[in-house]
Amino acid sequence: MNRILLTHASVVLADEVRNDLAVLIEGDRIAALDPETTTGAVEMNLTGRILMPGLIDLHCDALEKEVEPRPSVHFPLDFACAQADKRNASAGITTVFHALSFANHELGVRNNAFAAEIARAIHDWQAHALIDNRVHARYEITDETAPPYLSGLLAEGCAHLISFMDHSPGQGQFRDVEAYRQYLAKSYKTDESALDDILRRKTEAAQGALGRMQALADEARTLGVAIASHDDDSPAKVAAVKALGTVVSEFPINLQTARAAREQGLSTLFGAPNILRGKSQSGNMRALDAVLAGVADCLCGDYSPAALLPSVMRLPELAGITLPQAVSLVTRNPARATGLRDRGEIAVGKRADLIAVKQMGGLPQAERVWSGGKPALSAHFDHA
Repeated sequence: MNRILLTHASVVLADEVRNDLAVLIEGDRIAALDPETTTGAVEMNLTGRILMPGLIDLHCDALEKEVEPRPSVHFPLDFACAQADKRNASAGITTVFHALSFANHELGVRNNAFAAEIARAIHDWQAHALIDNRVHARYEITDETAPPYLSGLLAEGCAHLISFMDHSPGQGQFRDVEAYRQYLAKSYKTDESALDDILRRKTEAAQGALGRMQALADEARTLGVAIASHDDDSPAKVAAVKALGTVVSEFPINLQTARAAREQGLSTLFGAPNILRGKSQSGNMRALDAVLAGVADCLCGDYSPAALLPSVMRLPELAGITLPQAVSLVTRNPARATGLRDRGEIAVGKRADLIAVKQMGGLPQAERVWSGGKPALSAHFDHA
């Protein structure tokens, strides 16, 4: 069994930062902190680095762009999965839930059959992967045709988180119908008649959505798959999705709704790019305001996995919280929210998902990454 001793780093534990704490990895686990014996261990000196748990990203759409970088331009799926895997490792992410939208009335990779094919490709690539790649299946509830695809993926173990999203115009993220039209036009580069058709179908298909959601939620709970809700816009919406067994509220659009989600026992999730940019792309509540108000449990990469680490490292200064509190937003909290009890913190017995972070002119970068005790990245920033 491989034994690696990481020494002389500032180690971010669940509730404190310990300077010069040695961490012993044996196989895929953290075996000891400041071990009494290190016989046979290979020492790695991490002086000047911060050692923290590997980041856990519950919602990242970036794989869709790896598959389809331009409209109707598709790369082979194994190639796309390999590129996303490497990009996530370089960002310090050791567990990623690739968010795939099942929205057959939309275009490109959000076609149900194609999305299911991508989900299975992620599952197949895991045998070769650097990090733990999982599938976050996003169900657009106005799509009557998606449930059989999602049921199949759940039964095959190819969906590890399912979320319900409703992009029907006039509510949720797009209360302004014209704003939604502009979003579709920008995202899918299509003509006015196609946009009219998408909007009409979504409005019509909203009927019967609750029954489809209930059936999928029952399947997910039976299989131990966590359930999330997307763009909750009111306490009433939170109560409705809570009744389905939802455990995560993704991107609640205002403070009142975020507070309601917390009161109902849901974990809230916001986008890390929102922290870096200082605003929401759709004009909803800023992630920083959620952190300041104490209603943010998790941050995700959303459309930019590389934003996760620098956002977290900025939060102690921006929000007046401790570094362990900031790090928990992308490690321990998302692990607990989705039932991944084996990871998310540096503690004896936990999975050895670790990242060594170096400040590069004020920008934190993952210099080394271990996923399940195996090296996933070695960037060698010693010259900087």
